[in-house]
Amino acid sequence: MHNGATNYIAGKWLQSVTNETFTSVNPADTSQVLGLFARSGAADVALAVDAANAAFPAWRATPPPARGKIINRMGEILVANKEDLARQMSREMGKVLVEARGDVQEAIDMAAYIGTFGRLPDGYTVGSERPEVACFARRVPVGVVGMLTPWNFPVAIPAWKMFPALVAGNTVVFKPSEETPGVAVAFVQMLAQAGVPEGVVNLITGLGSEVGSALVEAPQVAVISFTGSTNTGRKIMERCATQLRRVSCEMGGKNAIIVLDDADLDLAVKGAIWSAFGTTGQRCTAASRLIVHRNVRQEFEQRLLREISELVVGSPSDESVDVGPVINRRQLEQIHSYVKRGIESGATLLCGGTILTGLPHANGCFYAPTVLGSVDNEMEIAQAEIFGPVTVIMEIEDFDDAVRIANGTQYGLSLSVYTRSNSRAFKAIDLLDAGLVYVNLPTSGAEIQLPFGGTRNTGNGHREAGFDAADYCTEWKSCYINYSESSDLVRAQIDV
Repeated sequence: MHNGATNYIAGKWLQSVTNETFTSVNPADTSQVLGLFARSGAADVALAVDAANAAFPAWRATPPPARGKIINRMGEILVANKEDLARQMSREMGKVLVEARGDVQEAIDMAAYIGTFGRLPDGYTVGSERPEVACFARRVPVGVVGMLTPWNFPVAIPAWKMFPALVAGNTVVFKPSEETPGVAVAFVQMLAQAGVPEGVVNLITGLGSEVGSALVEAPQVAVISFTGSTNTGRKIMERCATQLRRVSCEMGGKNAIIVLDDADLDLAVKGAIWSAFGTTGQRCTAASRLIVHRNVRQEFEQRLLREISELVVGSPSDESVDVGPVINRRQLEQIHSYVKRGIESGATLLCGGTILTGLPHANGCFYAPTVLGSVDNEMEIAQAEIFGPVTVIMEIEDFDDAVRIANGTQYGLSLSVYTRSNSRAFKAIDLLDAGLVYVNLPTSGAEIQLPFGGTRNTGNGHREAGFDAADYCTEWKSCYINYSESSDLVRAQIDV
């Protein structure tokens, strides 16, 4: 058992002020305790924020290419440690190994991409309306960035948030999910190895209600970056609004795959299986709605159920396993309660719907891959983010019906359409209200060179990754330089 009951503050691993700890367990076998970690409090957060604030001037003054070089080095370290980190992730949060490796690869790709930004333009020049005046605008860092990250992508999401912030010249206080503290400790150890200076990245472990709240309230934090539930994100935005503090929130989703009557059904079924049951449905981009045209619904359903029957549920350390555990017993019971209420409201159970209790599932948090049919858009099961291996089939009449139902939730993260028609595909791209739209592809599968985020109650307008990845933690500064040797005052916005 690993004892990681320390925080990383100002380049040192320090005992928490509280002297309290919490455990991290293996969701595939909850009797296996993986480590003890610091259950920190507000005083620990204050120390970390002070350290980040003190380190900011020197880090901001570090040339951008030098900052980018450190992130590139971090990418090399991640490559060297990819397998070990993936296996640690698989044990701590239950992601099957092939997906855990992909999680680390996402961070590797982000390091390679964002590291180059240290040598890219950080603004633009324009002509002035006044003679002998130069005008340009550039991005500048905001200061201390507080990061609150989830457990389902414990390497990729911190990389999405942190690498752009660091290359832009900000410093960081990082609060990971209490479900994956071990992976966060390993990630920060690698950053230190890459050469991130003392105080530039600080790690505080603990509970969201204690550490997360304190970080949101800390007056020296310039911006909060949060990924998690819509309810929590709304509370964070409310607190930040009262303090006039910037906040970037990436929140819930109720994503859908539309299968039209001209779709390649083999391809659509493969996309549905991956979108619904990849990461055991614990993705913000998971497809928990399959919106299928009535002409192909029965055939699609039969093919889907046949493929699901071949999925192997078990320990994520087994390379033959397709679906691992859900994160904890509380989530397991919540998933099951959604399914039971769905059936009570009139949905038909097509497969699954059970907590798996026999060997080899006895000590873990395993739920059978589940599909519900006869679902209409007013049911809770069609509206709520379940965050588990559960999806529903909803029958539609035509293209317009499909778009209406796909857009008919509070969320707008990821929507997909399967069709052989270019006309329908481009109309769907125009009409679907989501930050990500896929054609003949699953709802899960974002690439780091495009912006990631959603509309409506999925996000608050900011995006992660892509060319503008540092927008959330930088400010525009417009500059005017009079290089004339004349003593005459030259004014702008004055009619001559």
